[in-house]
Amino acid sequence: MLQSLKMERPRCDTLDALQNSLRTEIMSKKFLLVLDDIWEEDEEKDKSKWEDVLVPLSFGGFGSKILITTRTESIALMLAKVIKKKKEIVKLEGLEEDECLQLLNSHAFAGVENSPDDHENLRVIARDIVKKLLRSPLAAKVIGGVLNSLDLDARRWREVLESNLLGQNSIHSILRLSYIVLPNHLQNCFAFCCMFPEDHKFDKDDLVRMWIALGFIQPSQGMTMEDIGGRYFDVLVKKALFDKFEADDYDLVVRYNYKMHDLIHESACRFFAQVCSKFVDDEESSLKIFETIRHLSVLNAKPDILRKIEKFKHLHSLFLFYEDFHDQDLCSGLIEIFKVSRSLRLLYICIDEVELKLILEEIGNLIHLRYLKIDCYNLTMLPGSLSNLYHLQYIICERPRSLDKPEGDDFIPNDINNLLNLRYVKLPKNCISWICEIGKLKSLQELYKFILQDVSGYRIGELKNMNDLYKLGINCLENVKDGEEARNARLCEKRRLTDLTLSWSRSHIDSTNNDLDENVLDNLQPPKCIRNLSIKRYMGARSAIWMNNVSPIFNLEIILLTDCLELETLPPFGQLPFLKFLKVASMPKVKWLESKFNGNEKYHAFPLLEKLYIHRLEALEDWFEAGVAAEDGCLFPCLINMELHNCPKLKELPSLPPKLKGLNIANMGWKTLNFRSNSNPIPLVSLEAYHCPNIISLPLADEIARLAALRYLTISDCPNLISLGRYGEVETTNNCHLMLNDLDINDPSVLLMEPLRSIASLKRLSIVFQAEVVSFPNELEQWLLTVRSSLSDLLIFNLKSLQSLPSTFESLSSLQYLRITGVPMLRELPNLPPSLKCLAIERCHGELKERYGEDGGSDRHKIAHIPDIFIL
Repeated sequence: MLQSLKMERPRCDTLDALQNSLRTEIMSKKFLLVLDDIWEEDEEKDKSKWEDVLVPLSFGGFGSKILITTRTESIALMLAKVIKKKKEIVKLEGLEEDECLQLLNSHAFAGVENSPDDHENLRVIARDIVKKLLRSPLAAKVIGGVLNSLDLDARRWREVLESNLLGQNSIHSILRLSYIVLPNHLQNCFAFCCMFPEDHKFDKDDLVRMWIALGFIQPSQGMTMEDIGGRYFDVLVKKALFDKFEADDYDLVVRYNYKMHDLIHESACRFFAQVCSKFVDDEESSLKIFETIRHLSVLNAKPDILRKIEKFKHLHSLFLFYEDFHDQDLCSGLIEIFKVSRSLRLLYICIDEVELKLILEEIGNLIHLRYLKIDCYNLTMLPGSLSNLYHLQYIICERPRSLDKPEGDDFIPNDINNLLNLRYVKLPKNCISWICEIGKLKSLQELYKFILQDVSGYRIGELKNMNDLYKLGINCLENVKDGEEARNARLCEKRRLTDLTLSWSRSHIDSTNNDLDENVLDNLQPPKCIRNLSIKRYMGARSAIWMNNVSPIFNLEIILLTDCLELETLPPFGQLPFLKFLKVASMPKVKWLESKFNGNEKYHAFPLLEKLYIHRLEALEDWFEAGVAAEDGCLFPCLINMELHNCPKLKELPSLPPKLKGLNIANMGWKTLNFRSNSNPIPLVSLEAYHCPNIISLPLADEIARLAALRYLTISDCPNLISLGRYGEVETTNNCHLMLNDLDINDPSVLLMEPLRSIASLKRLSIVFQAEVVSFPNELEQWLLTVRSSLSDLLIFNLKSLQSLPSTFESLSSLQYLRITGVPMLRELPNLPPSLKCLAIERCHGELKERYGEDGGSDRHKIAHIPDIFIL
């Protein structure tokens, strides 16, 4: 609670100190506290614990509320006794039957080409099934997934309907049905997932590696074990046993996390209790674990509990989670475990904030170990005995804070290249490059940074027989002697390689041996299955031969070319049919994005390109060389985001692509940014213009009727900008106003130019990096009043000369967040609106902290109504 209130971890080490700190924070303040999914284990003990937690909250302001969600009414009643306040219990009901049926059908008929209406007999069975699902949306999803796997077979659907489990009027019984119908191989995979704590974010790739290590994957000819495991996981997701969440999107590589619903987790843990169990601290329940268990998770168990593990002779996986690893008895307990648990195939050790120089050498006793994962920031060395574990397939250890040569080369055992079955190794920083004769590891699938050296055991020929690689990064290519040695890597024979990075060192930028670079790159032709290609600091004057022909790179989706200082002509990337992301940077001799090539004068317009980043192409004059015609006159038909930085000779923007949503320009030579577009409306959502000293006009007003989608606008460091278009000459209606959400500027006078002067709404305004503004002019103060009903966030950053803020701040009735940073001349605040929720002041005049600080500041009362105040 304190951490949520103060935005920082509290430095209190006793319960009393925590209680006092919480009491101080909420004193007389109105708050809403949400306690989600509260469980009960022992009512009397829980009541005492909750009293310790909640007593300080009685000092909150009148009208404060605590909202508790729980599955049992007894918890609600117990907590009501603790806080001794008026209670209101709301019982959430399930879905209406028709809604429940709709949800079930959406999962049961997912992927079915014909409409569910074409399966009348199944629809009747589905309606009868829904009547047994207790109106639970989770049950509808899960049972829908079960039905989906039964191939529209009415007899099998009826078996589900008539199952005893559906008739037990229990959500756990209903969910259990979804585990029972899983085939054995999927049941093993799913049972293992109970090892992880509730709300765990599953990484699909890592989970599949664990399944492989435990022997859960059934081989299939022509497919890798990882591909098969991935399909297993997809089936479990389709059955609604996991929910899918997008984690991030970096350069079009979208990554996902997966979570198991807590009810499914609870139910599965009960069902698979004879296979999977947990030790938690010193709980007595930990002693009731079946001796038949195969998978065990240990959460901070003390040594006497830990010794109980010795009786589990059939353990295949062990998870050890500890916050304190100093206890010598604990170390000796682990040594004994490693001596007797000789059947272990998977070991995961997670130890936080502990000085741990190396993991116990006794790991060498685990002769059947396939998977080893270690999470420890302070780890400095892996055990030498690791090299004896010949069955090891996966080693994952990527969290140590600082590992640099020469000390770091001791991190891994010298003879780790004896582990011929290794499929995946994840080590911190450049550790993987310190493996001598890495070519012995023929089954390795990812070699993300192979640093070449002019030393035996570290040459490019090590890659010769590593044909299972799907991801490869080769660094220090200047250490390749000639094209023949480069050919020894046999990249073209690696039929699974999809990601390739080829890099020369930064020191190589001064090299004049262009012919050698060209010869080396010519002989590093990747296989046709390559999807992502990155080339850095190549000093050749021409592209590689294989890049100049579309056929060898036909399947490329992502290309990054950076710091290729001598390159004069780009390959014909516009002809690549699947290319989605292109970044070209620091190539000062390139004049055109697409040139006349092999007599080809038809430009294929980058048919699927979605992101284009062009940075520091100082000689770039035009999009294509004279004589190259754009096919159908359309350039970048699928482009969504475009960045143009430091291209001073580029004559103009292309006609805006029909799908372009983001445009970012910086250090361009244009005087006017023209919006040429055949689209109506223009779909542009974000426009950013930085550091454009020549720009005079940014004609937003001229296109205002077509810019209805524009929500994010940045105009920064454009000192000669005098116009945002011919607003007065354009026919306008009541609807022709910008509807911005975010506006970032560094010159406040821009706000007085149309169409910003007549802006219809604005949620966030940021004024940054302006050394000359002393105070806001009266017109600007009046402008603030036009956005007072919508503006919620205001940021004032690095205004070195600003001495005062407008008095109109008090009238900003929707303002909730105000941040003032780097305004050293500001000594006083105006009256601030009652709507303000957070005030943050940093690096301003010392007098501000004295006057408004919580320790006796003379003007503190003027801001006392603001719940969160940070003055640094």
